[in-house]
Amino acid sequence: MWIFLPKSFISVVQKPGDTDVLTVRARIKGDIESVFPQAKVEVNQGTDYKYRARVPREAVAQVLHDQVMSLDWSNFKGAVKAKKRHDAYMNVWSAMYAVQDR
Repeated sequence: MWIFLPKSFISVVQKPGDTDVLTVRARIKGDIESVFPQAKVEVNQGTDYKYRARVPREAVAQVLHDQVMSLDWSNFKGAVKAKKRHDAYMNVWSAMYAVQDR
């Protein structure tokens, strides 16, 4: 699951054999910690996502719930203040716009 937030982009997956723990991955340093401050983040140079942490499934669910409940923007792109992140998100927006049913 890809999760785009104004200050972080994370990918959440379940690794084989894990049921109560999910792997949260990020490409940018600090993105995991901004969403999961208690997470122990590992740095892996040889993987597609450089940063990873194992987070209890319930904690992931609670954070997603909290994010939804605190959502206050009327336009997500406008909520993303960092230019580099905004530009990257716009590339994703453009790619998805290109495949939108017409």
